[in-house]
Amino acid sequence: MPWEIILCGIMLLLNMITCESFPNKFDEDIDKRIDPLDYVIDPLDYDRFEDQFDRNVTACGECSPELCPVAQECRAGLILDSCGCCQECGNLEGQTCDIGDFNVFYGLCGTDLQCKIDDLDVGDGEVAEPQCVCQSQDALCGSDDRTYMNICQFKEAYFSNSALKIKRKGPCKTVPIIKVPPQNLVNVTGSSMVFLCEVFAFPMAMIEWKKDGRDIILPGDDPHISVQSRGGPLKYELSSWLQIEKAGLADAGTYRCVARNELGSISAMAVLGVLGPGTDSSRDSSRALFHFSSAVTQISQNDRREIDSSGYDASVG
Repeated sequence: MPWEIILCGIMLLLNMITCESFPNKFDEDIDKRIDPLDYVIDPLDYDRFEDQFDRNVTACGECSPELCPVAQECRAGLILDSCGCCQECGNLEGQTCDIGDFNVFYGLCGTDLQCKIDDLDVGDGEVAEPQCVCQSQDALCGSDDRTYMNICQFKEAYFSNSALKIKRKGPCKTVPIIKVPPQNLVNVTGSSMVFLCEVFAFPMAMIEWKKDGRDIILPGDDPHISVQSRGGPLKYELSSWLQIEKAGLADAGTYRCVARNELGSISAMAVLGVLGPGTDSSRDSSRALFHFSSAVTQISQNDRREIDSSGYDASVG
């Protein structure tokens, strides 16, 4: 009997030691898992926006519309402020905005606009910002014979010209408009050169590349010259590139982007300057650059005469 009592006492003592030590380690693991310092709050978490909105509402007080300042020059219409009491100007197309119905940091979008995040044009390491986007992307032709890419742009123009009316749905028919003309280039022999030309037109235009002094349309049968074209970047636009690989002295000259449709044509010119291997000295380099600059100046004067005679400036619209 005494041995049984001694054995039971030993077992009870071991059980007490185990119960005292093991749960302490288990509690430490629980504390470690739920430690709030292990969590990082996302700075763009909209729960924070709601907290800020709640604080703003608390500070608003009683609404007295008669005391509200008068909102003026609102090209995108009126919205309510963060207190939901006074009217203020809505954000325009392309402006940063608050997503949802809370007017907290950037403000809400105006009439016919929606706050959206576009991740397509965001580079590596960048964060996309919400921007106001027109809900309708259908083009309109105004009574001023200008094309408005959506109803939001038309309303902005109407704000400055109350006589403006919608002539018809869809873009206005027009001769091609060169939105981005080719730029003058200068480089050394053996380099690759690229000219860009962006055109807006309805009906859609065709783009051709030519070099002054030659009647053929590039690239012709020249293996080191290539032309690529695609639609965009915007609706009713066309982009075209002329690439010259391993340019030589014979490639120097004036290049012309010609856009045409059934209503007419327009062109823009650019100069390509190529410095040969013998232009290492400062005198030869200066002479080559002087000829290049003279050609650019002559082209600028010719372009100005074309604009003055036609009454159209390609930089407008």
